Amino acid sequence: MVQEKNDGINKDMVLPPIQQNRPALSWEMKIKKKLKIMPPCLGKFRPTVGQSCHQCTPDSLSKKLGQNSVLGFNNLLSVNETHTRYRGWLVRRVCCLLFVSGCKVYASPASNRQERVCQSNRVKEALTADHKAPEEGDSQGQTSVLSPFIPLINTCISPGLLRFVGWLMLKMFPSRFDRIQVNLNHLSTLQRASQEGSPLVYVYVRQSIMDCALIPLVLFCRNLRVPYTICPLQIDSSFLRSILQRVGVVLLPPSALTEQDAEADSVYSSVMTSLVRELLHEGRAISVGVSPESGRGGQWLARIRQLIKEGSVPDVSLVPVGISYDCVPKTNVQVGLNSLLCWLWSVLWRRPGGGVRIHLAQPFSFKEMCDSGRCTVEEWLPLQDLLLPVILNNRTDSVFGRRRRRMLWLLPSEIKESTRSERDFSIAIILHLIFSATSCMAAMSTSLVSSLLLYKHRKGVSVSLLCRDVVWLTEELLFRNKDVGFGGGLAEVVHYSLSLLAPHLIIAAVPSRKDPFIVPRPSLAATFHLTVQAQIVTHTFILEAVGACAVSAMLCDVARSGVSSRVRSDGVDGEELKGDMEFDVALFQSELNERALQLCHLLPPGFMPPCQSSQSFALDAVDSLVRCGILIMEEIPREVPICDFWKREGALSWTTTDDPYHSDSDCEEQDLRSFKISQPSQCPEMLFFLCSMLAGHLRALCWAITGLDLLHTPLPEAEFVAQVHNYLFETANERKQNYESCSEEAAHTAVRTLIDLGVLSEERQEGGVFLSITALFQLSENRQKVHGFISQYLYN
Repeated sequence: MVQEKNDGINKDMVLPPIQQNRPALSWEMKIKKKLKIMPPCLGKFRPTVGQSCHQCTPDSLSKKLGQNSVLGFNNLLSVNETHTRYRGWLVRRVCCLLFVSGCKVYASPASNRQERVCQSNRVKEALTADHKAPEEGDSQGQTSVLSPFIPLINTCISPGLLRFVGWLMLKMFPSRFDRIQVNLNHLSTLQRASQEGSPLVYVYVRQSIMDCALIPLVLFCRNLRVPYTICPLQIDSSFLRSILQRVGVVLLPPSALTEQDAEADSVYSSVMTSLVRELLHEGRAISVGVSPESGRGGQWLARIRQLIKEGSVPDVSLVPVGISYDCVPKTNVQVGLNSLLCWLWSVLWRRPGGGVRIHLAQPFSFKEMCDSGRCTVEEWLPLQDLLLPVILNNRTDSVFGRRRRRMLWLLPSEIKESTRSERDFSIAIILHLIFSATSCMAAMSTSLVSSLLLYKHRKGVSVSLLCRDVVWLTEELLFRNKDVGFGGGLAEVVHYSLSLLAPHLIIAAVPSRKDPFIVPRPSLAATFHLTVQAQIVTHTFILEAVGACAVSAMLCDVARSGVSSRVRSDGVDGEELKGDMEFDVALFQSELNERALQLCHLLPPGFMPPCQSSQSFALDAVDSLVRCGILIMEEIPREVPICDFWKREGALSWTTTDDPYHSDSDCEEQDLRSFKISQPSQCPEMLFFLCSMLAGHLRALCWAITGLDLLHTPLPEAEFVAQVHNYLFETANERKQNYESCSEEAAHTAVRTLIDLGVLSEERQEGGVFLSITALFQLSENRQKVHGFISQYLYN
């Protein structure tokens, strides 16, 4: 936590009013003005985000953030005459133009980069292996083969064009965003890091195409080096391509529709690796986005690691970037001149769609992360080796220990690694950077309201109760060291969020009621939008969510047993289960840890850092429920007190202290510890609120397993995912609820998990990758076992 100084630099923290010339709606009039203030920090302290990992990069962590720097935020869209060297009436009208002309620009000409890339050994080897190598001395033939990639190699940064594009974005973005707030304290750290010599590589989580524009704009306005931006878009217009390539945007080749198509070409992969090498040798910065669902973009990090490993590049400084939106902008995969003009015309007639908060984290050494080897602390195994013995044979010894689920699909197969362990380490780096960038993201007001409506008040809530819960959730987030992207009066915060989310809500204002009643709109588009906005809250509460699902699974076992929950689970006979459960039941710590550990292996990528063992994560998940008051620890009485070592059977055991996993509590008998729910008379709302956070992911897995009965395999991978997606949508549409489980991303994640689990098998043929049900799971009985194992964590 860092002390907040009240010097006026945070004046942009307060949400702007909804500026629109229209009469106020009835539900807006019913939100009473209150005196309660929503602070952006707890008291005089704000959470410090973006510090490097203490385990993977301890040396980089020792370079603390500036102690004398003032923590605050600046709105990039608020440009006035104070940002220029001039004053006066005319200056106030052209201040944006004067500000852009005064920004420092680092020119980056291509010079002879094309020759160096084309003559590199890596490109020559790729041409030879692909049987495209021209005859010796035939430079014209080589140029013809590499001609689709020549414009990509010659990507440069033109100072004049960069200033014009920066001025254009500062003029156009106010029509799209209310504000673009940037953490000022981290920028001074970046300035010092850039002066030390190592080039900077900015890593962010892909959400929208706006990400590619926001990071260069922030660095341009703060007089930092504008990076070369890796943009995975297919631009149809040659005019647009030429402009973007002159401001440092590296696009896909014209022949590739998607990033996956481009990576399938071995020549493209070699050319891009050589291009990255030349850019880093020139000292240029690079901006890379990574998708947590598919892992796309991670191949660029693997290329940089490969260059560092072979000694081509001494070192780079990685900078995770957290970008938070009040409403994530929608973008098309293919962009043309017509679509761009239509978008520019539309933004002129729409009101701003929320704000943006940008956190640039503390830079850390990529070489230090690679050399330390601490990015992964346990053996990586396929998911089927971890969970199938538990699912089919009811064995528990396989999941305990230092083992983690292997996710080979996060790194494209076109990226070659010498050994399986090297590939696992590259994937661990990708996972760590996804986790770091997500941890930097601030929780916006729309994220809080969306999570409350989805996970706590699915059937509706009054405004007064929603305001109370927003205050509670804000405090919980701040206590967990998560920054929030809003501040001001409580009524203003809630009104602002509801105004942005209004198309996805049903807001009823009845004259007989003092409070409007709010219900999430029961549609696919509305539920998906709320789910996307609530993801950052789920990421913050992931420990509590895993622990809550483990508790829910154990309570379901008690309910199925037919024994009253009022009877403790110590073997005493109880009465038949009648009426509502009171949940006065003992939950043994060993079994609770086991359930949490099993669930950890089913989490999507990005929720758990690879430098933390799965067992440690599961223990923290159970402990988090004790800290937040859901569970109460109790010890079962025993004959000999646990503190009486001399009367315990057997001699004391001594262990070496250099074991990082050794703990003084290892000598205790863990199976004799138990927990009970803190409210025995009624199940706490917090428990089910946390369980609902993972319900969408788990429900999609259950539905996908059920839908396998209707598929005739083998099928091409794209067609298989499409049919699963269609089944998920039909199931949700039939039930008229749970639309968060039928998105395209949910279908992709479910299919990928079933492949890792061994339910589906991949077979590469001439037509591509085909998926089919494995022989073991042709039996419906085994599929039902998998379904039952996953559904035990699903709170209904």
